[in-house]
Amino acid sequence: MKRIYCTLLVGFLGITAFAQEVDANNQNKFDDFMYRRGNVYRSASGIPGPEYWQNSADYVIEAELDDVNNILKGKMTMTYHNNSPQELKYVWMYVEQNRFTEDSRGTLTTPIAGNRYSGDTNGGLSISNLVAKSKGKESGKYLISDTRMQVFFDNPIKANGGKATVSMNFEFKIPEEGMDRMGQYKTEDGITYSMAQWYPRAAVYDDVVGWNTEPYLGAGEFYVEYGNFDYKVTVPYNFIVVGSGELVNAKDVLTKNEINRLEEASKSDKTVYIISPEEVGNTSITRPVQNGKLTWRFKMENTRDVAFAAAKNFIWDAARINLPSGKKAMAQSVYTKESDGNDRWSRSTEYTKGSIEHYSSMWYEYPYPNAVNVASNAGGMEYPGVSFCHARSWGADLWDVTDHEFGHNWFPMIVGSNERRYAWMDEGFNTFINYYSTVNFNNGEYTSDVAKSRNRVMWFRWKGRESISTYPDVAKAMNLGYTAYYKPATGLIMLREYILGHERFDNAFKIYINKWAFKHPQPSDFYNCIENVAGENLNWFWKGWFVGNGNVDLGITKVSQYDDNSTIITFVNKGDIPMPVVFKIFYEDDSSEIKTLPVEVWQRGNEWKYLLKSPKKVKIVDIDPGRFLPDIDSTDNTWIKEE
Repeated sequence: MKRIYCTLLVGFLGITAFAQEVDANNQNKFDDFMYRRGNVYRSASGIPGPEYWQNSADYVIEAELDDVNNILKGKMTMTYHNNSPQELKYVWMYVEQNRFTEDSRGTLTTPIAGNRYSGDTNGGLSISNLVAKSKGKESGKYLISDTRMQVFFDNPIKANGGKATVSMNFEFKIPEEGMDRMGQYKTEDGITYSMAQWYPRAAVYDDVVGWNTEPYLGAGEFYVEYGNFDYKVTVPYNFIVVGSGELVNAKDVLTKNEINRLEEASKSDKTVYIISPEEVGNTSITRPVQNGKLTWRFKMENTRDVAFAAAKNFIWDAARINLPSGKKAMAQSVYTKESDGNDRWSRSTEYTKGSIEHYSSMWYEYPYPNAVNVASNAGGMEYPGVSFCHARSWGADLWDVTDHEFGHNWFPMIVGSNERRYAWMDEGFNTFINYYSTVNFNNGEYTSDVAKSRNRVMWFRWKGRESISTYPDVAKAMNLGYTAYYKPATGLIMLREYILGHERFDNAFKIYINKWAFKHPQPSDFYNCIENVAGENLNWFWKGWFVGNGNVDLGITKVSQYDDNSTIITFVNKGDIPMPVVFKIFYEDDSSEIKTLPVEVWQRGNEWKYLLKSPKKVKIVDIDPGRFLPDIDSTDNTWIKEE
């Protein structure tokens, strides 16, 4: 044994005398790529740990719409609950109407030519009479920095269940152009006000970075705490208001006939008019009073936000939503005559109902009492229980935007991820579930190309592409649709259709939703949860597709007869991302079969010879017969025997 060892040692020393480089394996593609170890707050299995905590904020708000000067005035009291293990001397709040000023960070980082997130610059939020109260002591101290407001307490809010209140008055000019998220839509008979980011709200304090205070620039959306809302909106008597949550004073603001129609709609799978096109503008039959003002009151529990819309010329319709548990909710739509018509907004409630019933059945039951679609100036923007979709969308476009915006009730309204950093955790996940909703709706009335990943190969090959992990406000405008929407959705489709299969993926994804419902997951929580439930180490996939910027490129280099009963198929991985090899074999007798090689074939190198044991003669070998992989060079994905 000693003699053999010495011989090998001399041989290796002789080799190293002539070459210093070594052949590397592919372990680096399979290695851990980020800190994903668990702690008492977030477990390594991807679910909240035994001491997970999050803070919350409850709101009581009274607002009044001035439709002459286009101003919203309000007063509010926020009750803040500190469930963290640290006492808090201050809280950070968002005052996002300050985005609409000439010197806001968002305005100053908007290109001269403008973009989707251009907005008015003559607005901003005014704060007065602020009182911060903790343990009986009051403070009026606060500072505003761009779209953030820091409120100080004389007595810190105690840890592990301490409470404090912040009350104030606020006022702002309602933007005409609200960054495609809110604002004014002018119609022949009046303005539709789509109201969001309309009150100061608590930023998230978490166990990961402490206070999350990224400014509101444009592409990055929102990250706010959950809580209970009781809000009132006072408007001229001839306005209709719809909002997040439940209207709790219908008898004060609706006619008896409208209340009866809502009751009828709550029992109907077909759309019922609450205010028909012919009734719009006839206040004698649509309004309970004929002058003055009315105050609409809404309540919503365990939600991260609320939004509302108001107009004096709404057509209003509704229908029942059937939920898997047997509970019911209501789909509603409000729009004006400009959007009315067959295959236009008269189908909005049908779309809303179909979308929410699908997601409730497939993933997690819809938790809110209503789902209201508003024909708005916004191209498409989501809030809990309310969506603003463009008034000029109809047909397939209206289905797509309605389905997408209401899909957001699952991501990030139910699963409360950080949109301002990780847009892919809401936009990408939502685009993924939208695909299945679309192909399911009305026996395939509309189509979706989300699963046709090869349609986007040109972008995947482009040198200007960016990683999914790029923050939305950092990503190039032309890339955001890919980094936040299409690429993560493609990744999840690959996981479900190509890598894990439906059962393993669905089990994992449903547990992720269920365990993080109304909580704040991080990317590592998602990765860990999918891996643990599916029972698969996916480092190579997360690292390559979600964090890296490489591509998939599999190929076939050779097919040769080995003996009378077997064939050798030589596969190659030319890409940056290893991938299982799913391939279909067509035989000369016109039979076929599908085989799968595990991703581990690429651990040692980039070529793999597969021995196919069959006496049949091979005619065609085709990689990825379902065409789920965005392979950047498909020219070598299929081998055809030469005649």
